[in-house]
Amino acid sequence: MITLCIHLRSTDPYFNLAAEEYFLKNFQEDFFMLWRSQPTVVVGKHQNALSEINHEFVRTHQIPVARRLSGGGTVFHDLGNLNFTFIRNVEKIQEVNFKVFTFPIMEALKTMGIDVYTTGRNDLQIEGKKISGNAEHVHRNRVLHHGTLLYNSQLDALKGALKVDLSRFEDKAVQSNRSEVTNIAPYLPSPMRVEDFGNLLYTEITQRLDNSKAYMLNENDLAAIQKLRDEKYNTWEWIFGYSPRYSFKNQFLSPKGEIAISFHVEKGLLYEVSVSGAISAELSHQISKTLLGRMHDLSAVNPSIYALEDLLRAELINSEDLIRAMF
Repeated sequence: MITLCIHLRSTDPYFNLAAEEYFLKNFQEDFFMLWRSQPTVVVGKHQNALSEINHEFVRTHQIPVARRLSGGGTVFHDLGNLNFTFIRNVEKIQEVNFKVFTFPIMEALKTMGIDVYTTGRNDLQIEGKKISGNAEHVHRNRVLHHGTLLYNSQLDALKGALKVDLSRFEDKAVQSNRSEVTNIAPYLPSPMRVEDFGNLLYTEITQRLDNSKAYMLNENDLAAIQKLRDEKYNTWEWIFGYSPRYSFKNQFLSPKGEIAISFHVEKGLLYEVSVSGAISAELSHQISKTLLGRMHDLSAVNPSIYALEDLLRAELINSEDLIRAMF
């Protein structure tokens, strides 16, 4: 079987994730793809997006959130991180395991002088620190396997974007396992730009593949991927609305005392809202009424709460504190 190889130059996370699904579902050939994305938090298919991100940090630093096709935990992409994708036809899905795809990556890194190994889980490590997380998705007789490679990623941004208070959420979503991470760059025998590292890795991998052939995206490919990007991967319905049903609870202090907030959320929409504590029953009812049916998202919550600004001020409740407590 021929393996089509792509060194994708797009840094749009939504386009790149759409490209994976497009090649998985519309071709019969095997694929290897190497790509990078602008700073982005990427959650797994079965995760609650809000419970995986530091909402305040992501909003302040204008970091977009995306959802991928595969399961597993949340990862952070930026231009210092390389992503690799294998798509392969298989006879028996149960025979596929992560090592089949991580082995060539490990071997390529070792040729560069990097002492990398796997713990037997879905990661690659150097000196006990994670440099790569991997996940898979099966479509009919085809397997998509992809992973990250932290080369010289902004680790402070990674930690800031993924720092979450899980006590606020109750759901059955897949939870991320937080691990200590490190970059590959400091372990190289000599310094190398991420672009040069990517080119070298691409060459090393493609040379190890049997019957590999470079593939250039044509106009039909680009149009189809862009359509999938716009209609699925860059939509609120996919990124947040696809999250499993969950409950949310939090509290904050006003000058009059503690105020507790709780939501039940389904398909990203608030369908039960409760506000109690140091607040009048009338205002509590007004808040619940204005929020019901809205997205659990700042763009929806902000105007709803600011519309009640006068009523909130009369009870010494700061609207910013209230909004912050909702995420």
